[in-house]
Amino acid sequence: MARRNYHHGELRAALLDAAEALVRERGADGWSLREASARVGVSSSAAYHHFASRDALVRALRQRVLGELGERLGQEVGRTAGPEAGADHQWRLVAVGRTYVQWAVEDPSVARLAFGAGAPATGDPASDSTSGAAAPPHPHDVLDAELDRLVEVGGLPAAARPGADFVVWAAVHGLATLLVDGLARLDDPRAVAREAERVVRAVLTGLTHEAVPSQGWPTPHSAHTERRTERGADK
Repeated sequence: MARRNYHHGELRAALLDAAEALVRERGADGWSLREASARVGVSSSAAYHHFASRDALVRALRQRVLGELGERLGQEVGRTAGPEAGADHQWRLVAVGRTYVQWAVEDPSVARLAFGAGAPATGDPASDSTSGAAAPPHPHDVLDAELDRLVEVGGLPAAARPGADFVVWAAVHGLATLLVDGLARLDDPRAVAREAERVVRAVLTGLTHEAVPSQGWPTPHSAHTERRTERGADK
């Protein structure tokens, strides 16, 4: 194996790139830290300077993937600010759901890594920053911000807002999972986008007209929302 020299920080990024390629080839579990090291031309001992174990590398990759997805969702939402959106207050959330589903269908192995069963509770883009740059948004934070915006513009009753993020996520992630696992099929990417739009609009319409029980609805939590609450309490 030809050895390569890396500047500080470059080896870490190269190992993450190699791990991501291996995930696409074999899934989250079909490779080792030694193989990732060999891909970038360094010894396992060099890799251990950045990742104490293969699990640590997988966690860091999951964090990076979530950060990239958050950025992609935010960018797509930003593109909806033009005349296409008009008075359609749901359009920004349609962009979130559509982009999420398209991402999962385009890159199913990486999507399974990010949101698959058994994903550890430690993955969070904000904890993976290795520079002074601002951390990318978590996908859930993008969804939350757009639901809050929808309430502000009168497109969603405030009473329906608590827990709405998990209702929307459940529907969008459910569609993505059905398509990735082959339990549902659509003819082309345009059909995927249109079906994602239908799911998001159906959920938002349902939330708008739902009758909230006197005791309210259950309040779901995720590893990310719990960490976010903890960080807020520490400030």
